[in-house]
Amino acid sequence: MKRKFLLSAFIIALSTIAASAQDIPQSQVPAVVINSFQQKFPKATDIDWELKGDQYEVEFETGLLGTDHEAWFQSDGKLIKHKEEISKTDLPQKVTVKIKKDFPGYRIDDVKKITEGQKVAYTLEVKNKADEWKIAIDAQGNVLSKVAD
Repeated sequence: MKRKFLLSAFIIALSTIAASAQDIPQSQVPAVVINSFQQKFPKATDIDWELKGDQYEVEFETGLLGTDHEAWFQSDGKLIKHKEEISKTDLPQKVTVKIKKDFPGYRIDDVKKITEGQKVAYTLEVKNKADEWKIAIDAQGNVLSKVAD
């Protein structure tokens, strides 16, 4: 029951955020935010900006294969959060060991690295023929959340 309530609250929160998000052209993004973004991600391509409350979210790609990224900036240009798609081979060893221990025989998919300040976490999906889980885990291998998908 508690899990259904939390899931419902999460869905409502996401829909509220989505309703308040607004795609904007780069010309409406403050110069200090654009400059900070360009300094941190000079090779970004396919750039899309959104205004979410008082934060600027930018979705973009890097590299030849088009690695997906999302970054959130304050209006003063400070990077708040960065989420990037990574390969499962780029996961820290402690994360890989924990996943293999807790989910033997599962396949790892859809791996993302999330950096927020000095904290780094990873989100990923683990799948087998019968089950699928979405997991958030820190760099030391501590599971932060686990949700059936």
